[in-house]
Amino acid sequence: MANLSMRSIRYDWHHGGPVVTQAIIAICMAAWLLEVVLRYLSPSLYASVVGGGLYAPYLAVAHPWSWLTSLFLHAQNPMHVGFNMLTLWMVGPTLERMMGHWSYLGLYLISGLGGAAGLSLWAWARADWSVSAYGASGALFGLFAALLVVYRRMGVELRSMLIWMAINFAMPLVIPNVAWQAHAGGFVVGGLLTVLLVSRMPGLQHASMRARMWTYGGAMVVVLAAVIVLCAKFAM
Repeated sequence: MANLSMRSIRYDWHHGGPVVTQAIIAICMAAWLLEVVLRYLSPSLYASVVGGGLYAPYLAVAHPWSWLTSLFLHAQNPMHVGFNMLTLWMVGPTLERMMGHWSYLGLYLISGLGGAAGLSLWAWARADWSVSAYGASGALFGLFAALLVVYRRMGVELRSMLIWMAINFAMPLVIPNVAWQAHAGGFVVGGLLTVLLVSRMPGLQHASMRARMWTYGGAMVVVLAAVIVLCAKFAM
């Protein structure tokens, strides 16, 4: 059974299957189940895990890992993780097949970092350092923006996708405590990165997707990290 599973994963990896998307979903679901168990068996450990893993702008420097760990944590309400994973399954496989596994993973993570930067900018602008967030939404909105850029470039009908995006953007209006700032940050960063990836910038127009991701994605990581650190300095 294990060998069959590994052969299946290798086959999907070499034939454009949604291996990375499935891995992200599996990690998020495993983390959510762990949260549920810890909340009932050891509330103090649960508080330590979630408190150390969520993203809080004022702790961005002290907890530099939190922008990443927050992407895999979700609220106890199963609707949070369920809706996010459904959304990821709807948009992820298409992008993963188009971009390749590693470039797609780069887009996902950098969009998540963009969500953290969006929350930090909001905290700085409002001088409100009590905000914090967790969940995959920031990265998912980056994927939304990426698909929007790609589909528009390809001339694909956008109506159904725009409806689904509108539902996601409207969620903060009907569900309290939704970090729309992270949604906005992920959307802007994911869209901008995809525009750069599909552009024909001099010197990189013939480069592979992976090379362009390393170049543009690396530059965006530096900029976003600088924004997060500078914002955090105002909270100290």
